[in-house]
Parts: sequence; structure tokens; C-alpha cells
Amino acid sequence: MATQDGRVRLRVWPGVAAVAVQWLALFALPLWNPDATVYGLMGAAVCAVAVLVWWTVFSRAPRWERWTAPPFALGVAAVLPRFLDKSITTGMMGLMFLIYAIPSICLALAVWAVVAGRLGTGARRFGLFAAIAAACGAWAIVRTDGVTGAGVSQLTWRWSPTSEERLAARFPAPPPAPGMPSPAVEFPRDEPAPEVRKAKAPGVQAEWPGFRGPRRDGAVRGLRIGTDWASSPPAEVWRRPVGPAWSSFAVAGGLLYTQEQRGESELVTCYRVASGEPVWMHADAVRFWESNAGAGPRATPAFAGGRVYAFGATGLLNALDAATGRLIWRRNAAAEAGQEVPGWGFAGSPLIVDDVVIVAVAGRLAGYDAATGEPRWMSEDGGGGYGSPHVATIDGVRQVILLTGGGAMSVTPADGAALWKHEWKGFASLQPAVVDGGLLIPLGGSMGGEATRRLGVHRAATGWDIRESWTSRGLKPYFNDFVVHRGNAYGFDGSILSCIDLTDGKRRWKGGRYGSGQMLLLADQDLLLVISEEGELALVAAKPDEYQELSKTPAIEGKTWNHPAVAGDLVVVRNAEEMAAFRLAPAVSTAKRGE
Repeated sequence: MATQDGRVRLRVWPGVAAVAVQWLALFALPLWNPDATVYGLMGAAVCAVAVLVWWTVFSRAPRWERWTAPPFALGVAAVLPRFLDKSITTGMMGLMFLIYAIPSICLALAVWAVVAGRLGTGARRFGLFAAIAAACGAWAIVRTDGVTGAGVSQLTWRWSPTSEERLAARFPAPPPAPGMPSPAVEFPRDEPAPEVRKAKAPGVQAEWPGFRGPRRDGAVRGLRIGTDWASSPPAEVWRRPVGPAWSSFAVAGGLLYTQEQRGESELVTCYRVASGEPVWMHADAVRFWESNAGAGPRATPAFAGGRVYAFGATGLLNALDAATGRLIWRRNAAAEAGQEVPGWGFAGSPLIVDDVVIVAVAGRLAGYDAATGEPRWMSEDGGGGYGSPHVATIDGVRQVILLTGGGAMSVTPADGAALWKHEWKGFASLQPAVVDGGLLIPLGGSMGGEATRRLGVHRAATGWDIRESWTSRGLKPYFNDFVVHRGNAYGFDGSILSCIDLTDGKRRWKGGRYGSGQMLLLADQDLLLVISEEGELALVAAKPDEYQELSKTPAIEGKTWNHPAVAGDLVVVRNAEEMAAFRLAPAVSTAKRGE
């Protein structure tokens, strides 16, 4: 339909309405409820189909414009990726480009339709194709620094330096020595390097020997703290920038150990617990990066017998002298297990059981002699995964358990002999929890947590009897580990904390939004020490009656997926940009309160 002067009168409102709903679903819904991101994506896709139907059937645009605009948009979207930043087009973000580019094109069509009625034929057609090209081309000036736990892309200007680049400008990491083995190198710093203490191995006390603490269960025992952070908040002891990684800490003998990425070097680094001063670093000439979580290692070092064992994102396993960083031995576990580097890198933290170092190599367990690094055994392939090996004694038998994409598997730590399996298909990145008579295991789905299952695990005359006690959707952890305390499990159900009863799996409460954070259990006080995805520290009551947040305070800046660690009365937190230590005030006794 045209006016008397030949201008086109378009039917605008259906397209504008569909685009408005599309953008609300894609961008506003996740802000309101991060757990609804998948539904937002589905709604945006439905709205994109609605916009296409409106444009081609109901818009009243001239036929030539209706039928040339969609293929032109597809052509631009197909050619443009070669001009975009690799973070927009690599891996899963390649799909994300389409997820964001399609709504951009829909918005361009809607805006153009609003103004097109005022334009002549030539200007209208030029404006149509220019609007589509601009909507796609705008993605050439941005990059993504990854996604949040809810899957929302963290967009920024393409030319702005990354936190890793800003750190490199202050502390350029020297390249590792060529060949293998490479020596430890000094940590670049502004002030003179501190004197390195001589090793006390193997008698150095490990306050926090590795991933999730002494029992790998996220529990802190023997510590009581003040819970009134309004009057006595955690006191910052030190803070410093750090290279990207999703590693946590091992703490022993006044030193803490973590992993980082600095340019083309993957590092194992050592700092003083008391001051955050760097002591040494070991560098390997490898780099891992993927678009969702960025660069750097994913695992946490383990301390044992005066040595630090570290597993890198590309599959290198190093044994280092804990005092000096001197390389003792190295293995390429990925090559020896015949495994390609998985999409999110190797993420399992080493486990030391007696004289064996055990690592998870994308669903396979590999055991190495702790003293020499010689291979001891290799398990069968369990079907991929990103979890860490877990030692447990069940029915009197000590065993190493790994959750994989194919289910749960158990082997003997001395020789890797298979004990039992429990099969399911899913995404495995978390730890099991040992409970009376068996295990509590998370069942991960491809887009997030699916459920939690309690298994009865018993040794029978003919082998092992593995039975499902219950499966609960009251707790659906994704990549955020849970804790078990006094007959209940506490963890992240999406972005919200949840408590379920271990007897039947029924939910006791759900409350508090902390994004894709992590937590520790302060067992002596029935407390959860939570680090939120936004870098806030919070205290939550670990009691089944109701959700109760006791205190909260800011800690670090930036997306925080790393597990916290505790050394004495210090809690140490980090993310891909910075790390910091905070002293927790002691609990106030009833005598001091005058009660």
C-alpha cells in the first residue's frame, strides 16, 4: 500500500512488538532471573521467526524488498565472521554470534520500518540494506571476555586491553626456557625478590593441601569466626593482580600455590600467605584459551611431601619443589592417555594417595609415581568430563571415584583396577560427596544442573551393589560444588542456594542469589562461607529450617568462579583478574559479651 506521493505505508506494529518481546527475552529476562536464560533464548528464537513472518507476509513492504532483505542478511552474517574478533566467532561463541546477530538484524528491520514511510524508493532501499549491514557490522567493534554462569556474554570494546594485557604491562612474564624440562624462573616484580626459604620437606604442615581442602569436601574444621560483619568485617590483608585461571589455592608452610596464564606461558606460582609477595614461578610454553571462560589453567595445585603437583589445561603434569619451584619431573598426561584437549581444557586437580599422583584426563584416570613421575596405571575411558578424582573409603575399601560424562566410576588407587560403575549420560564437572552407606552425586545436564542423586554403595559377595536411593531436582548444581552437613546438602540450584534432606532428597529451603559462585562449610558453626559470582563474601546459616543470610561484604572485582581457600583465620579468594586475603575476626565468646 502506498500514499498518493508514492511512499510506502508499512504495517509496523507487529514487527515492533515482536522485536520488543525478543529483546526483553534475550537481555532483560536473564537480569531478572539468571536461571531463565535458556527460556530467554528460546523466546528470542520464536520472536525471530515471528519477525521473519511479519516482514515477508504482513509488513506491506514492496515484494522486492521483502524477498531480498532476508538473503542479504544471511549473506552479511556469513561473510562478517572473518572480520570479527576471535572471541566472537570461536567455539561456542560462534553460535553466540548468531544468537546476538539475529536480534540485531530484527531490530534494524523494525527501526527501518518506522522511518521508511518517509523515504523515497531509492533512499528506502539503500537504508534497508545499510541498516542490516550496520546491525551486523557493529559486532566488529566489540569482543567478549567470556560468559557469566547464566550464559550472558560479557561484551566490551574490541580495542580495550584485557586484564591479562594490563597485568603483562606491569609484570611481563619472561619466556620459559626452550625444550623440556624448563627451569623455574624468577617472578617479575618491582621490588627485590624475597629470600626463598629452604625446603622443610616433607615435614611442612599443609593448612589447605589442595582443591576444596584436606578431604576435598569443602569443609573447614577447627575454625570459629565472628558473624557480625557490620561491626567486624573481614579485614583485607593484601590484594594483588593475578593472571587468568580458574584455579584455587594450595597452602602450606606459609606459602600459597596457584596457577595462572601470562601470555604464551602457563604458570605455577607461589606467594607468601602473610603478605601476598611473590616467591617463585614455574613456566611452561603452552597457552589454553576458549571463548566462554577465557585463558588459563582450570585446575588447582596439590601439596604433598614438600612438593607441588600441578595439572595444566593442555595436559602437562608437573612436580615441583615447593620451596624453590625447581622442576622435579614432568609428564604429558594427555598424550599418554591418548586424549585430545577437551573444549574447556583439562580441569581436574591432582590427587595424591600414598605414593601415587592421580589425575583425571578427560574421563580417564592416570596414576603416576609421586617420586619419579613414572606411569603406574591408566584406567579405561569413562566418557569425558571435567571433574577431579576423589578418594573415599566405602564399606572398608579405599577407592578413587571420578564423575564422568558416562556416570560414576571407581578404581583402586594402587593399580587403577576397576571396582564399580554407575551409568548416566550428562555433563560432569563436580565432586561427589561421601554420605553414610554411599555417595551423593550431581547429575549434570548439557545446559546446566539436572538433579542430585543418592547412591547406596555396598560390597557384596559377587562384587559391588550400586543402587539409587533417590534422585532429587531440589538441588541442581552445574559447575558449583555442594557441601554436606548434619544430614543435609547445601549447594547452588542454578544461581540460588538450596538445601535438601539427605533422607529423601526433598528440598528444605531455597533462597539468596549468588550467581555461579562457590562455597565452603564452616562445620563447627553451621555456616556456609559463600563467594558470589560478583566477588562478594557472604555468611549463610547451614541449617535446614530456613534460608538466612547473616552477613555480606565486597571482596574482589570481576567474575568469580574460583573456589576460596582457608589458611588459619585467613580466607583467600581469587578470580581471573585479582586475588586477595582477608582475616576473619574470631568468634566472640559468651563471657566477652557479658552473658
